[in-house]
Amino acid sequence: MPEITLYLPEPLRSYAGGIAELPVTAGTVRDLLDRIEQTTPSLYPNVCDETGAVRRHLNIFVNADNVRDLDGLQTRLKTGDVVTVIPAVSGG
Repeated sequence: MPEITLYLPEPLRSYAGGIAELPVTAGTVRDLLDRIEQTTPSLYPNVCDETGAVRRHLNIFVNADNVRDLDGLQTRLKTGDVVTVIPAVSGG
């Protein structure tokens, strides 16, 4: 299974012990989220809601691509990929 890096923005780091980058082994973005639920349970509910869906105010990128523009949570990961959780920016 591919070794990837999960990068967390500042607001989410406190739920992962202050760490910015977590090494994770996962084949898809869904697998990554499942691993987070198992290994970093305080982080998971801040990324996903009770149904397992990514919270609406967050975007997940694989390298430079939003997973919404790829295969969503079924987006395949390969060794060396960087998955980044980014809070959505809104304004007026």
